[in-house]
Amino acid sequence: SLVYLALCERELVRRPSEPRTVEERLTAATAALNNGDEDQAEALARTVLLDSPQHDLALYLLAAIQARRGAADEALRFLGRAMAANPEVRAQARHDADFEDLHELEAFRELIDAPVGPEADPSRRSRRNRSDR
Repeated sequence: SLVYLALCERELVRRPSEPRTVEERLTAATAALNNGDEDQAEALARTVLLDSPQHDLALYLLAAIQARRGAADEALRFLGRAMAANPEVRAQARHDADFEDLHELEAFRELIDAPVGPEADPSRRSRRNRSDR
């Protein structure tokens, strides 16, 4: 029985623990997606959104998963949320092979080519100009 306990302890040390932090879950989700395990990647990314609903990478991963599955509307919805959270996502999405099938869609081109930042919102620009005076 002591031998069995020693074997169990050794197995527990050898086996990686479940990803706990947001970063660990995102790393595991990315690895799962890269290994073709979309279901595992989706499950992990969704747990991140429970903790951080506007997390750009989790939203981006979900967009990529939906794009791979051919669910263009869902992919665009997640991608739009990811870009709203972090405009830099746009450049990555433009060249990401996961979104290749979406390139022909007008909605994808509009999302990728839309202006970003304070300059994109005329009401914010006018407020900023007033404060500069």
